[in-house]
Amino acid sequence: MSNALLYLHGFNSSPASYKAQALQSFMRERGLEAQLSLPEIMPAPAEAHQQCLAEYRRLQQQFEKVAVAGSSLGGFYATVLAERFGCRAVLINPAVRPHILLEKYIGENVNYHSAVRWQFEPVHIEQLRSLDVEIITSPERYLVMLQTGDETLDYRDAIAKYTGCPMLIEQGGDHSFSGFEQHIPRLLEFCDIISANP
Repeated sequence: MSNALLYLHGFNSSPASYKAQALQSFMRERGLEAQLSLPEIMPAPAEAHQQCLAEYRRLQQQFEKVAVAGSSLGGFYATVLAERFGCRAVLINPAVRPHILLEKYIGENVNYHSAVRWQFEPVHIEQLRSLDVEIITSPERYLVMLQTGDETLDYRDAIAKYTGCPMLIEQGGDHSFSGFEQHIPRLLEFCDIISANP
């Protein structure tokens, strides 16, 4: 049986995001698209968590192993899944304390891709706080990809949170992780989707 990858987009984003589309294109070109899941994650964290759990379990029924990858808030959700299921995870500029970071977004938001309007509420902050993982139990199961020029998150928070995890730290860049395409092979190798080049 082959392995699958569950990719989780960030806050107020969608599967139409730059990284999700780059990943999908790379895998489609190699006949691997069936091994990729790109759900549109619900805005409310409690619902999003249940949605991610359900999708992970669905993939478990079809594939030998399932890894997770996530960007920003998706990296936070990916961490929750990785700790629960003991799977591999790739985190791209992950949100470390979203219950603090996202307080400024309380109120009406407009999705970056669909233009759908939705409400981010104080209860959502509490839901994020309740999901937070304090201790990374198996650092070797994580690959953390950071760019120091991230304008949304302080990359040093992720260095501290994920101490001991394999890390790729690039100088400059931005929150969208510019040049992500060139790192897709390493991401998929880490997740056991493709084999490393001999």
